[in-house]
Amino acid sequence: MGSGPYGRLREFIAPGADRLGILTAFLGEVRLPYRTVDIAGNRHVFVFPGGREAAGPKPVLIAHYDRAAGSPGANDNSAAVFILAETAVKLREKDIGNWLVIFTDKEELSGGEGIREQGSYTLAKSLRDAGLGRNRFYIFDACGAGDTLVISTTADRLMQDEGGIGIAKTMRQVRLLRNRALEASRRLAMEKVLLAPTPFSDDAGFLRAGIAAQTFTVLPGAEAAQLAILGRKTGFAEALISREAAPHFSRYIPETWRTLNGPADGFVRLTPEHFTRIVRFACELCGE
Repeated sequence: MGSGPYGRLREFIAPGADRLGILTAFLGEVRLPYRTVDIAGNRHVFVFPGGREAAGPKPVLIAHYDRAAGSPGANDNSAAVFILAETAVKLREKDIGNWLVIFTDKEELSGGEGIREQGSYTLAKSLRDAGLGRNRFYIFDACGAGDTLVISTTADRLMQDEGGIGIAKTMRQVRLLRNRALEASRRLAMEKVLLAPTPFSDDAGFLRAGIAAQTFTVLPGAEAAQLAILGRKTGFAEALISREAAPHFSRYIPETWRTLNGPADGFVRLTPEHFTRIVRFACELCGE
């Protein structure tokens, strides 16, 4: 981990790190074209393939680079940031040009803040207003600890109490994204894949802005097996979204997720030996 795509990961999770500065410096080192865009006071980083891009909707790979106060943020969400940076390098090497990577700011919310304060909400509104809402948005969050890809179904719960034609259309688009993800995992012959509810991520802001987005995360095999059982229980998805909503489920939340946003989310929890499979999956989403 001292060099290559993850050479700056330890620096990125150090206390007081200038995470935006480290990220953009790294993108410059690997010669990935990027632009920092300020939207509503949040600084998002757009990474481009360079050269001529194909017309029409494209896959957009997203990972938030901010972290909760007091947490190293190794799994949430530093690992996914560098996984997507490596993905961008691989896509360039494969001469695949129809993609975009966005590293988002302010995914983490402070006490009393709601979804409209999330950076992805104003980002999604800006993309929609620019006519870019038809792209395929894939969100990678907490992808650094474990070997089982979890394809989130939390959007179903977030939207089931909403109404209107727009909500139904967005939900159909989410399911199309989910099906594309499942097809990509099958093409790669990925054996450890699970459909289950997950903690909300940037998908919450996108959905609130009326744009479909599909989130992916990763868990160790034993925790994923338990989630496969618990995920079907009434109230469990609500506990992941808001632990106050179903406190009796809190102790059953996977340990990996319980460490997020806290001091235990350090480098030791990461499993770098499994990063490559997520890079391959992200590339597959862009190469279809």
